[in-house]
Amino acid sequence: MVRSTVPKCSKLGCPSRISAHSTKRALHTFLLAAFVATLAAAAGSVHAHNAGVSSARIVVEGRTVEVEINALGRDFEQAAGVRIADKSGEINPVALSLMASTIGSYVGEHVAVLAGGQRCSAAAWTAKPADTHVMLTSTWHCPPDGELRYRSTLFQDVDPTARHVLVMASNGAERELVLDRNTQEIALAATETSLLDVIMRFLAAGIEHIFLGYDHIAFLLAVILWGQTLWPLVKVVTAFTIAHSITLSLAALNIFAIPSAIVEPAIAASITFVAAENFFSRNIDRRWLVTFLFGLVHGFGFASALSEIGLPTNALVPALAAFNVGVEIGQVAIVALVFPLLLLADRMIAGGGAAKGRQPSLVYACSAVIFALGLYWLIERTMSA
Repeated sequence: MVRSTVPKCSKLGCPSRISAHSTKRALHTFLLAAFVATLAAAAGSVHAHNAGVSSARIVVEGRTVEVEINALGRDFEQAAGVRIADKSGEINPVALSLMASTIGSYVGEHVAVLAGGQRCSAAAWTAKPADTHVMLTSTWHCPPDGELRYRSTLFQDVDPTARHVLVMASNGAERELVLDRNTQEIALAATETSLLDVIMRFLAAGIEHIFLGYDHIAFLLAVILWGQTLWPLVKVVTAFTIAHSITLSLAALNIFAIPSAIVEPAIAASITFVAAENFFSRNIDRRWLVTFLFGLVHGFGFASALSEIGLPTNALVPALAAFNVGVEIGQVAIVALVFPLLLLADRMIAGGGAAKGRQPSLVYACSAVIFALGLYWLIERTMSA
């Protein structure tokens, strides 16, 4: 009589079943750990302040050059070693007046108008507060000979990725350029920037902003976690896009705006809300309405980023539209990346067979991490307001 070689099942269960179950749990744990690690890394990056973008408007009239620079007050604090902003980032006019000469000296070391390679004579920089930004102006007088050029290395000493966006007006024509560590100097010639160049620059800025806006990414992840088909996700992303486009446009056109001290905590609160909602509701079909309401708040956050770049007066609407499209492209790319990963997780948790719906433990774990991040941002932004 031939004995069966199949292992007997003990009270703990069959060995083959134990192995399959252990593999499934390991995959589940790996997915959760990867998600947590990604969000934790993003959260850590949020608080590393980089100088980012400054802007300048240059008006050339003969051999006289007027320069107006706009930059975030906290960038000057970091670079020039001054204290001019309160906890919310608002500029203190008294502190600015006391530190104006120090800031002017720093700018003078990093910004220059040149004639034939020699520095032109300049009036002292004057500084004025503008919400969370500082506006500096100076007039340069250049000798009659030599090509006029503008040079800037502003904030590159504290942030090598810092960019300096220029709008240059000369003889009735305007052009727009960007200076960075690779291009630090340009000729002050009246060559008009093409509309295509403006559109492409603001399109890229919109895409860049959504990928660096970790709070916006956390919000999007939270609202799509229960999604198992594309149509509800399309409604969610579309509602978010329409909403933030409305408020972004209102703020960018100076029609209506809300202070960042209110907007930033409100964005964090929206993240905690949608993350907590995942524990009580799985109905993603109606979530587009909640996403639309919170998208109005996020739009003011996008407007704050856009204000650091500055909209060109000669192509305001195309630039604004391009920035919105760029943000939308970034959002679609994020959803297109995350949605297949969620479906793959469903199949893994189901043991490689047909998935039987979204695994609640996966949604709950991810939502708990997002809720914790949102709550942390809410407390941090409220206390610094």
